[in-house]
Amino acid sequence: MDQLTSTHPNLKASRKTKKRTGYRIPWILHLMVLPAVISVFIFSYIPMGGIVMAFQDYTAALGITGSPFVGLKHFRYMFENDYFLKITLNTVIFACSKIVLNLFIPFIFALLLNEVRNMAYKRSIQTLVYLPHFLSWVTLGGILIDLLAQTGIINQLLTALFGTKPIFFLGDGTWFRLTIIFSDVWKEFGFNTILFLAALAGINPALYEAAEVDGASRIKQTLHITIPSLTPILIVIATLALGNVLNANFDQVFNLYSPMVYQQGDIIDTFVYREAMLSGQFSFATAVSLFKSLISLVLIIVSYRLASKYAGYRIF
Repeated sequence: MDQLTSTHPNLKASRKTKKRTGYRIPWILHLMVLPAVISVFIFSYIPMGGIVMAFQDYTAALGITGSPFVGLKHFRYMFENDYFLKITLNTVIFACSKIVLNLFIPFIFALLLNEVRNMAYKRSIQTLVYLPHFLSWVTLGGILIDLLAQTGIINQLLTALFGTKPIFFLGDGTWFRLTIIFSDVWKEFGFNTILFLAALAGINPALYEAAEVDGASRIKQTLHITIPSLTPILIVIATLALGNVLNANFDQVFNLYSPMVYQQGDIIDTFVYREAMLSGQFSFATAVSLFKSLISLVLIIVSYRLASKYAGYRIF
């Protein structure tokens, strides 16, 4: 090959040109994202220097450089604290319930919506169900507080229809958990349905035509064509969701919870907020947050490995 290249100088020159061009174009594209990279570095990576507070008895007067180091004191206290174990359990319950329901409800809804043949009706339904996704939890929290109050319209309807006593949805621990889980599913399932509808649009129509020729009913087509075709994207979403096991949606819980439901409704993020911003325990709050971040990092790595192995999904 070297002899061939040496005897053909034009070929060698063209290779050099391609090499230069191949490197020049990506650098132009990289330059376009440079402002975003700088922003992430300033607002995400530089603040990570504050992690050192987890190993100090930090006080604002002494600062990071002057506060004494205490090693793993705050981590030992964290694991000896029964309340920390309780909020970790609450976080896992909320997150796992949301992950499971936000997988299967959009999956089933997408299958049902796929059977609708009237395109105007289909698009209207799709628009209506994913609109709540665009409402912030500040807005939606205020609406839910009014609707679910003991004198709210939900309790009035339940009393009128079934004669039941008013339910304290946001003040009773059990009802609060159910409210958090199902309100999140209601808000997000329509938007998550889009992922499955996009996968449905990519199924080869020839498969359905061949199935009709063979006499397969719509149910059999769904069981043997639609569901197997959606399984890879379902596996990808499920495995990637593992990284969010310790993320139970701070915005939602913070806007709906109260001291009455701390035992059943408090999560790691709201606990960190109160310890740091209200109690001034910055070192302990940093230790809890660091522990959560490390566990989430491990779960994200595991989830990407599983997605790559079982669904062929790769980012890098």
